This record gives sequence, C-alpha cells and structure tokens, in this order.
Amino acid sequence: MKNELDSKTILSVYEYIQKHGEVAEEGKLYGGITAFSDIDGYTVYLKGSGVLMRFGFHNTYHLDYEHDKHKDDFIRKIEQIKKQLNDD
Repeated sequence: MKNELDSKTILSVYEYIQKHGEVAEEGKLYGGITAFSDIDGYTVYLKGSGVLMRFGFHNTYHLDYEHDKHKDDFIRKIEQIKKQLNDD
C-alpha cells in the first residue's frame, strides 16, 4: 500500500484532536475522527468513516476498512483537520 499520509500529518492530527476534540467514549472526537491510544501511549488510533487507523512501531500505520469509499472519506477528513492545523 502506498503511503498516502505521512507520520508528521498523522501525529499532528492526533494531537490536534486531543487538544480541540470533545470527550467521546473511546477518546476525543473532532471533525468526524476519534483519536485515542493504547494504555502505554505507544500506539495511537484514529477512527472514523468505517476506518480504524493504527499507528505506532517504526512510524508505520495500518488501515482497517471494508470499502475504498470509507478509506477515501477518512483520508479526506484527516486532510481537512490538517488544513485547520495550518490555519491556526
């Protein structure tokens, strides 16, 4: 799978959601994306649009989804949040 998102984007979006998101059952929710981490904080997760992204070891990530349209919508939401980072 080609890397559509770089590690800097993923971590920046995760931190932005943690700072600006609303408390949700699994973590913080912002812009349709929920951000949370495992107990030790070593692996972070972004979840939304039917996609679960797991990011961790060696700055690699894995996307779990059933349909390409879910992945496309998820990446679009990540890019929208990234744009807000640049606007702040």
